[in-house]
Amino acid sequence: MSCASCSNSGSGEPRGCKSNGTCGTDSCNKLTVFDWLGNMQLPQGEKRFNIVEVRFKNSRKEFFTLPDQLEVAVGDLVITQLENGYDLGKVTLTGELVRFQMKKKKVTSR
Repeated sequence: MSCASCSNSGSGEPRGCKSNGTCGTDSCNKLTVFDWLGNMQLPQGEKRFNIVEVRFKNSRKEFFTLPDQLEVAVGDLVITQLENGYDLGKVTLTGELVRFQMKKKKVTSR
């Protein structure tokens, strides 16, 4: 899949924008994260990580703890409560990769 500025090669493969992921679409956006653990099942008895990564207006990402019994998937739109009101965001990452992202960004669990 390619964005409009990347276009496709003759074989249908994306050529890439060569801008190191700074175009404004999800296919080569530098804020996009590929969930390489998304199709893996948790070992029996393990609970899934209940914090998700949410992106706002394509510029800012934050981590939020899910309320009990709420199931979300990547791409779902969510309303989040912030200090000064509410904001609409898009779930960009769920599961164990969120734990890795939090560690990478030195964010402590909430």
